[in-house]
Amino acid sequence: MNVSQQIEARAAASERNMADAIRFLAMDAVQKANSGHPGMPMGMADAVTVLFNRFIKIDPSLPDWPDRDRFVLSAGHGSMLIYAIHHLIGFADMPMAELSAFRQLGSKTAGHPEYGHALGIETTTGPLGQGIATAVGMAIAEQMMAARFSSSLCNHFTYVVAGDGCLQEGIGHEAIDLAGHLKLRKLIVLWDDNRISIDGSTDLSTSMDQLARFRAAGWDAQRVDGHDPEAVAKAIQRAHRTRKPSLIACRTRIGKGAASMEGSHKTHGAALGDKEIAATREKLAWPHPPFFVPPEIKSAWQRVAVRGRMAREAWETRLDASRSKRRYEQTVGRQLGDDLAPLLAKFRAAHRKRASKVATRQASQMTLEVINGATALTVGGSADLTGSNLTMTSQTQPIGPGNFKGRYLHYGIREHGMAAAMNGIALHGGFIPYGGTFLAFSDYARGAIRLSALMGLPVIYVLTHDSIGLGEDGPTHQPVEHLAMLRATPNLNVFRPADIIETAECWEIALGEKKTPSVLALSRQALPMLRQTDGDENLSARGAYVLREARGARDVTLLATGSEVEIAVAAAERLQAEESIEAAVVSMPCWEKFEVQDVSYQRQVLGDAPRIAVEAAGRLGWDRWMGPDGAFVGMVGFGASAPAGDLYRHFGITADHIIAEALRLVRKEFRDARPIGTGTTMRAGEAVIASSREV
Repeated sequence: MNVSQQIEARAAASERNMADAIRFLAMDAVQKANSGHPGMPMGMADAVTVLFNRFIKIDPSLPDWPDRDRFVLSAGHGSMLIYAIHHLIGFADMPMAELSAFRQLGSKTAGHPEYGHALGIETTTGPLGQGIATAVGMAIAEQMMAARFSSSLCNHFTYVVAGDGCLQEGIGHEAIDLAGHLKLRKLIVLWDDNRISIDGSTDLSTSMDQLARFRAAGWDAQRVDGHDPEAVAKAIQRAHRTRKPSLIACRTRIGKGAASMEGSHKTHGAALGDKEIAATREKLAWPHPPFFVPPEIKSAWQRVAVRGRMAREAWETRLDASRSKRRYEQTVGRQLGDDLAPLLAKFRAAHRKRASKVATRQASQMTLEVINGATALTVGGSADLTGSNLTMTSQTQPIGPGNFKGRYLHYGIREHGMAAAMNGIALHGGFIPYGGTFLAFSDYARGAIRLSALMGLPVIYVLTHDSIGLGEDGPTHQPVEHLAMLRATPNLNVFRPADIIETAECWEIALGEKKTPSVLALSRQALPMLRQTDGDENLSARGAYVLREARGARDVTLLATGSEVEIAVAAAERLQAEESIEAAVVSMPCWEKFEVQDVSYQRQVLGDAPRIAVEAAGRLGWDRWMGPDGAFVGMVGFGASAPAGDLYRHFGITADHIIAEALRLVRKEFRDARPIGTGTTMRAGEAVIASSREV
């Protein structure tokens, strides 16, 4: 054996030991918790050891430095893989005590990787397919940053470990297709091709030739023995050279190394058991107690951190020497600058003076024209509905294969893939992504929207055609339950503006959020400008406010959002003119913002009079604002196909219906306020009502 062969043999032996450290930490942690998934970490330990030992560029001492490689464990159930590695290379928050507390309350080692919960976790994974789709967004952002600042400041890879489930989920296909089309050459997926799923062999449910599929989508695709370090290393080297995204199909055995259970689906999601682990220790010549790694193996792993620190320090030297340093740091820090707020205030003042009547989707585009002109941080897009969502402006030139200098992404008919990619763009840093589709199609994006909220990402969803007001496309396109679903999601601001002024205000709020995604639910139909008060105060920032106050004591309060605020105002004016009933109108563009206001403000806005809620959607959620004796004017079922005006009349979302409900509530209030045996006691203001009509 010559010298080079000896060195290679020693390296191979070292990597085998490094991989076994992952295997036993995974086995021991899952066994102690009696919960978890040891099979995937054991099966992918060899391939991932090669990736980290020879290629990956990360620095545990500064986990979020911008030019690090991203590592995404899309098969998030195998979370002990990443926790073991983070312990071995020295992440400060991953001592052995955390591994021994796997899946326990308060530990850093959650059942699936959670962004922000532990250092170095690039994205929350667990729902299969989300990781690979989010990684597509990261790879897009890397290419965009490189186009703006050159490869000297931005030159890193996004590595993904994906399982069969990630490739079978529909979002996986959306991501694969988009990545191949855009030629995301810095995206490398290591597929854990173990041909095992929970139910057993994957041939129970799929016959897909994945390599042919990826190649058809424009990827470079290779198949290797995932337990052969040199084969894996050569595949990664090839992936670095190609001009396409890369799939490396790593043929592995689930539970690799287990004494008798290697290759069995039983290792997927359950502890192996004390006897099996003891036998595995003997088989792999690992005579160490649980949660122990020999110093020489840990030292080998820590060389990964040393290499990463050197790469980071060299990058910092380049950044310090760059003429673009200040602009780069402002971009990475998502600094909007001081010009935007005054420009938006000026925009609102101009349209208040003009009383502009436009659909709020159009108002959104007009607002974006101001925003995109004031900052280069925003990156727009649409799921093949640009002309309907109106998400493109004069500043947002399209991104395409080999051209990442633009600011607009044609995501194609991939709502779910779009939402996940936007999460990846936000996670990467340097941009504020927004993307559009119809509100009804938020169902298709739901999984990724939920993760936006769970991770606290400043992603903005432009969801137009927000009610039956879209008209003739019919009930398949008319959202009824979607606002309730979105409002039920924790840490998600749902904005439904009533006019151009509120639309601009809601955009300003959304852009200012650091850890909360936003939904802008926007109308297809034109809406009048309703704001009458002057001033620069962003009234929508309080979530709800009195748009039209009663002239005296309130007899009834009308609560509404979006396109129905106009109807509520018309009803209030008629109630006063025709029935001498004093009605206040409260616009509620964002329930979430109103919820956090102090109680005195909420009481001031809602008042003590009976309340009627008006929204062209389902009732769910409104009762807490209406109160126990309130009324609801809205949808009780699905929509229909007809012109918008006909639909509003057909479903009773009209001023006439509001007036009828107001009369009913006010009469009841009058009756309830009158003491038994008398006919004289009335609430303030009811004398006028009683004298003008029968009560």
